[in-house]
Amino acid sequence: MFELTGQVAVVTGSSRGIGRSISENMARAGARVVISSRKADACEAVAESIRSAGGEAIAVPCNISDREQLRNLVDQAMAKWGRLDTLVCNAAVNPYYGPMASMPDDAYDKIMNSNVRSNFWLCNLAAPHMAQGGGGNIIVVSSIGGNQGSGTLAVYGMSKAADFSLVKSLAIELGPKGIRANGIAPGLIKTDFSRALWENQKLLKNVEEGTPLRRIGVPDDIGGVAVFLASRAAAYLTGQTLVVDGGITIKEPA
Repeated sequence: MFELTGQVAVVTGSSRGIGRSISENMARAGARVVISSRKADACEAVAESIRSAGGEAIAVPCNISDREQLRNLVDQAMAKWGRLDTLVCNAAVNPYYGPMASMPDDAYDKIMNSNVRSNFWLCNLAAPHMAQGGGGNIIVVSSIGGNQGSGTLAVYGMSKAADFSLVKSLAIELGPKGIRANGIAPGLIKTDFSRALWENQKLLKNVEEGTPLRRIGVPDDIGGVAVFLASRAAAYLTGQTLVVDGGITIKEPA
């Protein structure tokens, strides 16, 4: 039930971290994968790694803030394999850390455009091809930050809360076409994206002590969940965002 043999999956932000893990795990499960991020050489390195392990992958560089580049990403997947079964919207940015009152407008726009609008665009570009093929899966990688307030990451959290809502509306609109839409809300994962957090030893200690599993996550903790959501095992699951955080958000306050 967890096999993805025959599927074609497009994964944004997949040259490193969570996106790379999702791509590699999907390839191991049998999917043909389109690797995408801004840097062509980084994309090709991941695609080659997958091919060397016996999988199928191509690299398509893409700046998610550009609608035409997103269109090309979908078109390249269709040109190569003639179908699109799974879309993983993983790419995101956070150029600002601090109070909302001091946040520059351009940082606000960059976060909302990259983390919300690009997902909106890409889902709408991919969905017709999924529907034509009889159905598909959309997975949006969000964050537990979308469920929490923050004095330093407020707008990032706002963007991730918007992704929760996007998934629900996609599920309602696309369900009759056989397309499921779900999200993943990771806790703190050890990636380059979150390096400033887990390299802060005081913060890291607090997170680990406040997490029932007593550790922060690693990319494969998310990669396996994405495979589940794309597989037949999740065939009756849609409109949900799965929290994958080691239990930190269920722990009672100290």
